[in-house]
Amino acid sequence: MEQTRIELLQRMPIFGALREDSLLVLLQHARVVEVQAGDYFFRENDRADSMFVLQTGRVAVIKGWRGRDFVLHSLVAGDCFGEMALMDMFPRSASVRAEEDCRAVEIGPDGLLRLFERDVEQFALIQMNIGREVCRRLRATDELLFRARMDQTPADSQTLFIAA
Repeated sequence: MEQTRIELLQRMPIFGALREDSLLVLLQHARVVEVQAGDYFFRENDRADSMFVLQTGRVAVIKGWRGRDFVLHSLVAGDCFGEMALMDMFPRSASVRAEEDCRAVEIGPDGLLRLFERDVEQFALIQMNIGREVCRRLRATDELLFRARMDQTPADSQTLFIAA
């Protein structure tokens, strides 16, 4: 099972170029979370200190506004969410609800600390990768905001994604 999780992580940009031994360090300190369809991994404004890598299932990223919930994006197995928490330690910026029964690997600060203690270069690499992913999502959001201000609808609704 560990090899399956390593292969899943290796396909993701956030874990790009990380060696297998480094991924093992992260996984040794990670936990597997199972969430039933309709339940939440977390809700907007919850305390945040971990990210999730979706192994199975599908989730909706939801933002509340004026008492209503709006789905920003759907994620499937192989996607990750919550990575901003590993950088800024602020409350969750959105909710993530399981649309199907889900299993995810939760990676928290303990694994990152152990990776830092073991191999600072690999730690720096994952931090840079997370930063790149957050920047990619910010650029997409900036583009949508610009288009909205110019009274244009996005050509591709798939570009909207605000990291939770």
